[in-house]
Amino acid sequence: MDIIKGNKVILTPLKLDDVFFMKNWGKHETPLLSDYNFPYFHDEDIIEWYNSKKNSRRRMYFIVHNEEKRAIGYLGIKSIKRIKKEATLGIVFDPNYINKGYGTDAINAFLDYFFNTMKMRVLLLEVAGFNKRAIRCYEKCGFVKYKQYLDKYHDQNIDRNNKYFKNEENNFVIKRGKIYNFIYRMKIDNKTYYEMREEIDKNKT
Repeated sequence: MDIIKGNKVILTPLKLDDVFFMKNWGKHETPLLSDYNFPYFHDEDIIEWYNSKKNSRRRMYFIVHNEEKRAIGYLGIKSIKRIKKEATLGIVFDPNYINKGYGTDAINAFLDYFFNTMKMRVLLLEVAGFNKRAIRCYEKCGFVKYKQYLDKYHDQNIDRNNKYFKNEENNFVIKRGKIYNFIYRMKIDNKTYYEMREEIDKNKT
């Protein structure tokens, strides 16, 4: 598997040592993103999580390193369909390193690898409607929304009076006492990517 270089980050194939280092990552301030906090601290759980990511030809995962060679996130694709030439993206960052441009740089670097090296056609992703920071990042990288649906929220015991929940109430629906949230499906295809790259390169000259 190749090494992928961005302007600020380097992506290398995920190793077990990288996963153990994730124990040092911070926690999201908002409880809405609690399921993005790294949840494992016991060795056997970490090894099991790592094996679940690596033991499949339909998955591919990279660790994201910053300029100081610190592991600050991971990025991967699953449901890789070689014939249809599409896959689904997932990306998680140490909360201490968000809003610093690393996520956008990592995705842009990976898109170059995905479309030019892997010769794939479509990259998909799903994102919660309340995760506006992530949506802005994806849109900046060329992803567009094409569908939305309601999904059962992962934390049914969340405090609905919490300020973060109150600020995003329009992204939640309560049905029969259960909490659901809107999920956006987004995608970028190779045509859109090449057009964006051509425009960026044109502006550089």
